[in-house]
Amino acid sequence: MRGFLKPVFYTALMLLSSCYNVGSVRLDQDQNDYSRALIESSKRQTLLNVVRLRYGDTPGFLDTTQLISGYQLQRSVSVGVGTDTGYVRPYGGVGAQLQESPTFTFQPVTGDAYAQSFLRPLPPGSLLPLAMGGLPIDVLFRLAVQSVNMISNAGAIGGNVGRGSPEFFELIHDLRLLQVAGLLGIQLEHSQEIPGKTPSFDRVFLTISSTSDPLLAETVFETRHFFNMQQNDERVEVVYGAGKPAPGQIRLLTRTMLGVLGQIAYQIEVPKTDITSGQTLPRVSLVGRETKPVVTIRVDEEQPKAPFVSIRYEKRYYWIAKDDFDSKLAFTMLQILLELSKTTKNPGAIVTIPISK
Repeated sequence: MRGFLKPVFYTALMLLSSCYNVGSVRLDQDQNDYSRALIESSKRQTLLNVVRLRYGDTPGFLDTTQLISGYQLQRSVSVGVGTDTGYVRPYGGVGAQLQESPTFTFQPVTGDAYAQSFLRPLPPGSLLPLAMGGLPIDVLFRLAVQSVNMISNAGAIGGNVGRGSPEFFELIHDLRLLQVAGLLGIQLEHSQEIPGKTPSFDRVFLTISSTSDPLLAETVFETRHFFNMQQNDERVEVVYGAGKPAPGQIRLLTRTMLGVLGQIAYQIEVPKTDITSGQTLPRVSLVGRETKPVVTIRVDEEQPKAPFVSIRYEKRYYWIAKDDFDSKLAFTMLQILLELSKTTKNPGAIVTIPISK
C-alpha cells in the first residue's frame, strides 16, 4: 500500500503547488483578451450609433467602467482503503477545479455627462494637437471641423444641402501637403500667469514655415493668403467660432461628437427603397476634390466575411472592409475623438452583469 500512496502523495503535492501561480499565468492572457474585447465592443457600439443616426433612430452610449476577472480554485485529495471481496485495496484521488467569474460594470451616458461628451463642441486646443501626433490633418478636419473662416465642410444633412464648399477640401488638401513636408506646426500658449497654479494652454497657433522648394513654396503662399497672413509671418492664432476672422486669426468652428457621427452617417449609401419610403434622407453629395465619404460603410443583407467592424441593424449588415485603409484610419480617429470628448462626471445609473462559467 505504501507503493500506492507514495505516487498519490507526490501527484497531489505537485498539483496543489502548481495552482499558486494561476494568477500570474493568467494575467498576460486576460489583459490581452479583455483589452481586445473592449476595443471591439466599442467599435461596434460606435458603428451602430452611426447607422441609427442615418435612420433617425436614437443613439445610445454605454461605457464599461469596471471589469473584474475573478478565479475560484477548488482542490481535493482523497486517500482510503477498501475491503471489497475480502481483499484490502487502497484507493485515492486528486482533483482541482478552476472557475472563472468575470464581472462587468456599465454606465449609461446620460444627463450632464451626455451633454458634456456629445453636445459640446471639441475645443481647438484639444483637437489640433492630434495632428502633431501624426494624425492626418485633412481627415481630422473632415471629421471634426464644420467651417474654417467663411468656408464650410459637408454637414450632417442629407442631399445637396450639406455638401459643403469646394474651397474647404482644397484647403485641407494643402494643409496635408504642408504637414507631410514638415512645414505645418501647432503651438500652444497660455495667456496669463496665475500665482501658485500651472496655467492651462488657452491659446492655439498654427505655424506655416517657409521653404525653398518651388512647388511647396506656392502652397505656402496660397495657404498664408487664404488665412490673410502677411507673407513674412509664419504663425496665426486659431480661435473658436464662425464668420469673418479678425486680423491675425483663424476662426475654426468645430463640431460636437454628435455632429461628427451624424456627418459620417449621412454619407452612407443606403438602398434607394429606404429613401423613397421615407425611412431616411438621401446621402450627402460631396463636391470639389473630395467625393469619397470620409468613412465608407457598406450595406448588404449577407453577413460579411472577416470585416474590420460590422453590426446588424434592421435585418441588414453594415460594415467597414478590412482592406479599406482610409476608412479604417478615419474610423480609428473617430474612436480617438470619442475618447477625447469623454467627461469624468458620474452619469448616474450603473448596470453590473456578473457572468459565471
